[in-house]
Amino acid sequence: MSAPAITPVFVRLKLSLLRNGLRQSGGRKAAYITSAVFALLFAALQLIGLIALRGHAHAESVVVLAVAVLGLGWAVMPLFFPGGDETLDPTRLVMLPLRPRPLVRALLTASLVGIGPLFTLCLLVGSVVAVARGGAAFAVGAVAVVLALLVCVALARAVAAANVRLLTSRKGRDLAVLSGLVIAIGAQIVNFGAQRLGASGLGELDPAAEVLQWVPPASAIGAVHAVSEGSYGPAVAQLALSAGALVALLALWSRHLTRLMTSPDGSTLPSAESAAKERSSTGLARLLPAGRTGTVMDRSLRYVWRDPKTKAAWVTSLAIGLIVPVFNAWQGTGSVYFACFAAGMLGIQMYNQFGQDTSAFWMVAMTISSARDAYVELRARAYALLLITLPYATLVTVLTTAMLGDWRRLPEALGLSFALLGAMLATGAWTSARFPYSIPQEGYKNVAPGQTGLAWISIFGGMMAAALLCAPVIALTIWLNVSADGDDWTWLLLPAGTAYGAVLTAAGLKLAAPRTARRLPEILAAVSKG
Repeated sequence: MSAPAITPVFVRLKLSLLRNGLRQSGGRKAAYITSAVFALLFAALQLIGLIALRGHAHAESVVVLAVAVLGLGWAVMPLFFPGGDETLDPTRLVMLPLRPRPLVRALLTASLVGIGPLFTLCLLVGSVVAVARGGAAFAVGAVAVVLALLVCVALARAVAAANVRLLTSRKGRDLAVLSGLVIAIGAQIVNFGAQRLGASGLGELDPAAEVLQWVPPASAIGAVHAVSEGSYGPAVAQLALSAGALVALLALWSRHLTRLMTSPDGSTLPSAESAAKERSSTGLARLLPAGRTGTVMDRSLRYVWRDPKTKAAWVTSLAIGLIVPVFNAWQGTGSVYFACFAAGMLGIQMYNQFGQDTSAFWMVAMTISSARDAYVELRARAYALLLITLPYATLVTVLTTAMLGDWRRLPEALGLSFALLGAMLATGAWTSARFPYSIPQEGYKNVAPGQTGLAWISIFGGMMAAALLCAPVIALTIWLNVSADGDDWTWLLLPAGTAYGAVLTAAGLKLAAPRTARRLPEILAAVSKG
């Protein structure tokens, strides 16, 4: 007697998971419905836009690039959003008597249920309509849509299966926190690309499309255009590439499933050698000052390297602080003063210093018995931040200046950056003591429920205060630039801005220390809320 088919069972399982997930809470149901409506609305508008491209000279380049980007999205989404689909974790099925091939077939079919596949289907259909001309092209287009959709889904599944041990561990959940960095960088790249296309036209896409039309799943759409042009040989080759990619992905997926279901999970067990290396390594700690200052600096730097939320905030700030001035300089529309964006982005890391410690702050609080202890604690945290920020802000300023070729303004740009950094360190120390809030360790939220107002006051209020504190240096910069013989003295802005920033930092730490010592119980209660 043959075994019953498991594909319908997995499809019903996927539907049950979706339905039961929506039953957990009204908020979750509302969020899902809202996101589904917006996704489908965007898919419909995108479909209409692609159909409107029909007959355009560069329609093929647009749709090929769109499908290539779509395939890339399917490849990376499981890495950044592993909790978005519970069926992405095949280790839940290891105790069931299932063979890899039927399991791959069932999971592949179940993966076609959801908003993502429907969105992908709309884009693929619109792409075919945009480039297909003639009955043969539409016939090939039907095959291309199916192939491209299956390649996208199989790619996501193969990536998830290859990294499932990572994705279901704490490191995998930590990796998802970095998705904000990808979004931030991607937004800047899209913005830059849109500006270039607006200036040069869609013809700028042709060289990239010439290459990507041979890369699955975009090669399937390239085959449709080839048939429309009467090039049947290249069309067959492009379809064969997509079909071969699908077969290879399914084989890779099947192999990883077999390994997952037959091998123990040792991914989270560190080797004795690596553990001994971790214990014996001192690293940067040997170069830091002795006493409490060095200890606090070492702890702060370890947070940057090891704590997922702190690392995500730092990496995002480092990336955006570089992208904004450099991209604007690259386009020829920037200014050396845009380099101050780097100091501003990293200066934000001084805000809510104690919230980064979460409930572990009680161990720090036990070591603070006076305003002097609080001052040393805050000063050491500022030193740790300056250890990264000063060379980074200098590097970004020099790079921006070099790209613009405006070396005359380098001293004043650096002086403004250092003054801004000092002002943000000062206000950050004060708001950390006055408006502390908790940062949840799990999930994607950076503020505990009920503390959003505190976060807004701390960050945006502090940034406005920092801008006001920088007013003297800004006024001096403007006066020297408009003065008749001021160009000969603009170099003074570098030592003046540096000294002013140092004075602001010292004053801010001095003012924040007594308040920190007095409000230790309130700070501990606030940062432990999440």
